[in-house]
Amino acid sequence: MSDNPVQYRRVLLKLSGEALMGDLDYGIEPKVIQRIAGEISTALKTGVEIAIVIGGGNIFRGAGLARAGMDRVTGDYMGMLATVMNALAIQDALEAIDVYARVMSALRINEVCEDYIRRRAVRHLEKGRVVILAAGTGNPFFTTDTAASLRAIEIGADVLLKATKVDGVYDSDPMINPDAKRYDSVSYDQVLSEKLLVMDATAIVMCRDNNLPLRIFDLSRANALVLAMTGDDIGTVVTA
Repeated sequence: MSDNPVQYRRVLLKLSGEALMGDLDYGIEPKVIQRIAGEISTALKTGVEIAIVIGGGNIFRGAGLARAGMDRVTGDYMGMLATVMNALAIQDALEAIDVYARVMSALRINEVCEDYIRRRAVRHLEKGRVVILAAGTGNPFFTTDTAASLRAIEIGADVLLKATKVDGVYDSDPMINPDAKRYDSVSYDQVLSEKLLVMDATAIVMCRDNNLPLRIFDLSRANALVLAMTGDDIGTVVTA
């Protein structure tokens, strides 16, 4: 673990639903979600405030079924509900290790979680609670990447951390091209012009226009969250 002081006051962590699968074909691998909760707990002890946006691809992908003939709006709402299920699972894993967490949904599901209200989310963060933001933006046709950018800007996060299965941004797919080059840093405009697979274009533009730094890193690396928060040489930083 780095001895450097944490350089961020508040962060938003974007987790893909696939990050929760582990070696499973779908669903949630208990050992994986427990490890992620442990990393979040360790990061919290550094004093940083943490919000999380979670995807739902491990349970349901609305865009995929839309291509197969399902109504896109219906599929997207189903995908939003999948993110709520993942958010509840993360909340449970955090509370099992005595970390206070609140799930806030862009869709009203009052029986299981709070409605997303920006001021209330900020207040939870100020009290040291992890805020898990579910259901994307609450609107169809917007990805959870875009939701992560939007929420990070709304709550005044200092950085958007995107946890993936690769250790940064490459000039081509490292799974296909063994000679792919990894960038230590890259600009928003370069990501857009070269169509680098970081986040969707709407999310990148929002980060660029609001000067929100973005760090892409491999969550499976030991102490990855804390390393990302202390500014260590981990992953790729996207800035102006």
